[in-house]
Amino acid sequence: MKRNLLVLLTAAASVICIIIGTGIGTVYIDPYEIIGALAQRLYDKPLPEGMDESAVTIIADIRLPRVLLAFFAGAALSASGAAIQSVLNNPLASPYTLGVSSGASVGAGLVIVLGINLLGTFSLAAAGLMGAVLSMGLVIAFSSRIDRNLGSVSVVLTGMVLSLFLSAGVNLMAYFSGDRYKHIMKWQTGTFSGRGWNYTLVMAAVCITGVILLMLHSRELDLLTFGNEQAISAGVDAGKVKTRLLLISAVLTGTAVAFSGVIGFIDMIVPQAVRKVFGAEHRYIIPMSAAAGGCFMVICDMIARTILAPNEISVGIITAVIGAPVFAYIFMKGYRK
Repeated sequence: MKRNLLVLLTAAASVICIIIGTGIGTVYIDPYEIIGALAQRLYDKPLPEGMDESAVTIIADIRLPRVLLAFFAGAALSASGAAIQSVLNNPLASPYTLGVSSGASVGAGLVIVLGINLLGTFSLAAAGLMGAVLSMGLVIAFSSRIDRNLGSVSVVLTGMVLSLFLSAGVNLMAYFSGDRYKHIMKWQTGTFSGRGWNYTLVMAAVCITGVILLMLHSRELDLLTFGNEQAISAGVDAGKVKTRLLLISAVLTGTAVAFSGVIGFIDMIVPQAVRKVFGAEHRYIIPMSAAAGGCFMVICDMIARTILAPNEISVGIITAVIGAPVFAYIFMKGYRK
């Protein structure tokens, strides 16, 4: 009963975060006006008395798609982080540490440096997603040669080595990119600025589909939490299930990184907090990590665009400032144990 109440509170908090994130900015818009603007845009209802037409454009075309993109990107990163921590039975494992974000950076960097525009506005996102999935494929391929059941140590070490190698490649591209250096560096620290409904709808579709697929593997994730031997004894083909879950997580992370740039730590710290509150069952951990991660990302993005208003800083800087101390705490706590 208590856990069901927490689920309802988390769902309510998600809605409240989206409303607050949409309302707060250089111009404050109260929730009543937000609802009125959406009713006018969707159902052609008259605006509330005294509300300016410009507020409808600000809400419907600028803030709401940005806030929803931040929410679904945070949800995708957090859900994939929760899955990878269970797959590898390692609280410090995440798509970021496995090289997925670095792979996406290489793909996006190539598009920026070479000026590729095959898919229009989606060229950068498509290249980032392809780079993320390919990097995870390389991690799985190399790790499976060492351990066919994809043990935690082999996957994590392979991912870290690949991540360092790919990061060096991104830095080289940035060094030789001339006037495009700032574009690469800005993408490297993450931003939701200038994203429209096209990005938001694609991100939402990928996030919802990916989270559902991970939830369908809740039983396997529960078993993998206890290690390979227990999972295999319960009839789970550890190698195949891990490969499937890692690839789903790579698509979730790759899409988020492709649309927003590299944003670290959220895929590690949010699932840890969710486990503390909701326990060890993944039928709760996955959706609640997604909801909590979405809320956390919306809050970080809100801070990023208001703390130095009218200037804006990268959201990845905010998540790093919050996430780095939490990462250190988790590491030190685990080391003492």
